Amino acid sequence: MLFNSPEYFLAFLPLVVVCYFLLNSMGQVQAGRLGLVFASLFFYGYWNPVYLILIVGSMLVNFGISMLIHRLKQRPGPLLLNARALLVLGLVLNLGLLGYYKYSDFFIENINLAFDMQIPTLNLLLPLAISFFTFQQIAYLVDCYKSDVYEYDFISYCLFVSFFPQLVAGPIVHHKEMMPQFSDRHNTSVDIDNIARGILIFCIGLFKKVVVADTFAIWANAGFDTREPLSTFDAWVTSLSYTFQLYYDFSGYTDMAIGAALLFNIRLPINFNSPYKALNIQDFWRRWHMTLSRWLRDYLYIPLGGNRCGTGRMYFNLMTTFVLGGLWHGAGWTFIVWGAMHGSALVVHRLWEKGGRKMAALPAWALTFLFANFTWVFFRADTMEAATRILKSMVGFSNQAFVGSVEPFVQVNQVLGNAQPAAGGLLSALNPAVVFIAVFGLIAFLSRNSMEIASERTRFSIVDAVRVSGSLLLTLLLGIASSSTVFLYFNF
Repeated sequence: MLFNSPEYFLAFLPLVVVCYFLLNSMGQVQAGRLGLVFASLFFYGYWNPVYLILIVGSMLVNFGISMLIHRLKQRPGPLLLNARALLVLGLVLNLGLLGYYKYSDFFIENINLAFDMQIPTLNLLLPLAISFFTFQQIAYLVDCYKSDVYEYDFISYCLFVSFFPQLVAGPIVHHKEMMPQFSDRHNTSVDIDNIARGILIFCIGLFKKVVVADTFAIWANAGFDTREPLSTFDAWVTSLSYTFQLYYDFSGYTDMAIGAALLFNIRLPINFNSPYKALNIQDFWRRWHMTLSRWLRDYLYIPLGGNRCGTGRMYFNLMTTFVLGGLWHGAGWTFIVWGAMHGSALVVHRLWEKGGRKMAALPAWALTFLFANFTWVFFRADTMEAATRILKSMVGFSNQAFVGSVEPFVQVNQVLGNAQPAAGGLLSALNPAVVFIAVFGLIAFLSRNSMEIASERTRFSIVDAVRVSGSLLLTLLLGIASSSTVFLYFNF
C-alpha cells in the first residue's frame, strides 16, 4: 500500500485515525495503541504477508534482548552473561539479518568474480523496510545499554518499531523522541491544529511525489535506461532530472509520513531542510536525510572514535562512515563509490576549513550542488559502466553532438500522458524537461520548504482545517489521476 495510492489516503489512513481516537475517547488508550500496532502490521503485510514473520520475529528478539540488558545493568550476571555481551549479540543478530537478505548475493557474486568460482546466488527478495527497522532497533539496543531508554511494555515497543507513517522509509526515530508523545494524555484526543497542519504537509508531499517526482522520473529513466550514447545536453538533463526526482520523491515521502503522524498528534523529526541550498558538503549532510546522518554520526562515527583520536584517525572514521553509509543504501559498487566520494569530499572540506580558507556563497553553493549532482549518477546507475557513460557525456567525452537531435526529448502531451519516451535530443529551450528543471530547481533552491510553510501559522482553526481539506481534495484528484508509483527509497 503506497502513500500515494487512493486506498491509503481515502480508506486506510482516515479509518485508522477515526478508530484510534474513538478508542481513546472511550478510555481505551491501550486498546488504541494495540489497534495502531495491528494497523501498522496490516500496512506492512499488505506488500507481502510472508515478511510479517520477519518483522514480528525481529521485534520479539530485540525486545527480549533489551529487557535482559536492562536487568543485567541493574544486577550484573555471570561473566559470560553480561549486558555488553547481550548488546553485541543483538547487534550481530540485527546486522546478520540485514546482511543475509540485502548483501548475500552481492558478496557471492564478488567471491565468484575474484576466485573464479560458481557459487549459486540466493536470489532473495529484499524485505520491505528492513534497513530502516533494523537501524531503528540497533539504536534502541545501544540506547538501552547506555541506560538512556527502557521499554517494559511489548505493545508500546511494537508501536515504536512498526508505526506505519515512518515504518517503510523513515524518518529513523529514537524511542525517547516518539514514545513519550504516545504517553502524553493531551495527545489522546483530536487536535484540530495538528489535523489541519498534518493534512497540509501531507498534501505538499503528495504533490511532490505524483506531480513533480514522477514527471522527473520520465526523463531520468529514459536517460539512465538507454544503452545508446547521450549528447552532453541530454546527459545533463538526465542527471539533473534524477537529482530533482530523488529530492522530491524522498522529501515528498517524508512530508507524507510527518503529515500522517501529526493526525495522531505525533511529531516525527524533520528529515529534510532544503539540502540543495547547502553551501558546503558538511552543510548538505546536515540537511539531507537528517535522521540517517544523525544515526551514522551517533552509532558509527562516534563509536569509531569520531574526532577524538587525532586528525588521521578522524579522516579514516569519516571515510569508513560514508562508505558503510553508501553500502547501507544498496548492495553494489556504485553505492560504495558514491559513499566514498562523499566521505572524500568531507575530508577535503575539513582540510579546507583547517587551512582557514573561505569561499564566496555563490560559488560555494554551485560547487556543492554540482558535486551532489555528479555523485547522484553513481547512486542511480545500475552499473559502474552506466555511470561512467553518463558522466563522460556530461563532460563532453562522447561522440554525440552537444545539442543532440532535432526531435525534443519528450512532447508536452507525452508528459501529461505519463508516456515513456526514448532518449533523444533536447533542442528547444521550452522543452518540458528544461522547463521542469528550471521551475522546480528554483523552488528547491530559493523557496521555503514544507516544514517552514506549515509552521508559519502559530495555530490552525476549524476554518483553516476546512480550507486545507479542500487543498487535499484537489491533490487527491491528481493522485487518483496518476498511477501509484513506488517511492525510490523503498529499494534501499
